[in-house]
Amino acid sequence: MAVEASDDDSFAEVQTEIQKLEAISEEMELKTILNDPVDSCSAFLTINSGAGGTEACDWAGMLLRMYLRYAERQGYKTEVMDMSEGEGAGIKSATIYVEGPYAYGYLKAEAGVHRLVRISPFDSNARRHTSFAAVFAWPEVDDEIEIEIRTEDLKVDTYRSSGAGGQHVNKTESAIRITHVPSGIVVACQSQRSQHANRDKAMKMLKSALYEVEIQKRNQKKDEMNASKKANEWGSQIRSYVMHPYQMVKDHRTAFETSQVQDVMDGKIDSFIQAELKSKMLEKKVTK
Repeated sequence: MAVEASDDDSFAEVQTEIQKLEAISEEMELKTILNDPVDSCSAFLTINSGAGGTEACDWAGMLLRMYLRYAERQGYKTEVMDMSEGEGAGIKSATIYVEGPYAYGYLKAEAGVHRLVRISPFDSNARRHTSFAAVFAWPEVDDEIEIEIRTEDLKVDTYRSSGAGGQHVNKTESAIRITHVPSGIVVACQSQRSQHANRDKAMKMLKSALYEVEIQKRNQKKDEMNASKKANEWGSQIRSYVMHPYQMVKDHRTAFETSQVQDVMDGKIDSFIQAELKSKMLEKKVTK
């Protein structure tokens, strides 16, 4: 109708509406893929730097920023639960809480090892370096879900919260680290002011992590394809971020790639997540 009437404004309006409908259709398609009971939950996301000292810690810090920006773009709320800073730059590890609908369903696609190739800003000889960081996601489970945690299976440590210092630095050992001895799972929280509050949050994180482990065990028995999510070993890299000698981010699971590296590092990872979720959906169909 717009063409017949030579109405440019109407034609532009139709184009805009089509783009909106495509976005809505894409979102609805993803929601049909995210049909596991915990996919709609909020999530905890942990990032651990690999071997490589300052360079690896800087890469882990870059990933932390990427996921915080992604969460912001999605309209999710975030909270840094625990963070260990690198000696020269970046972080050794960090755990963030991402609150919002389907946060876990989307972020579970990011679990694995992420590889960076670039000219290191910390190398005076300007040599190319390869760094690794591991990402793991697990859902925030409802308090009504029963997970048995025996007190005798727990090792609880207290420590001072880390930070940049200043007048607000925590001078008491309010931070909590809990180790679940049978599973080897370690969680920590230093985001709250009191030891009691940090312990409560850490226990909730532990409960969620144990629930995720149990779900993975069940899924592994049903479908061996899910076994790859069980561990973030250095041999299981899922994505490479190349900044030199060319610009490219490539997901090795789906072969999806883009040359817009800076956009990706600024949190625009929706296309990678969508490609992985659709790939998993196709795998399930083939298996059936």
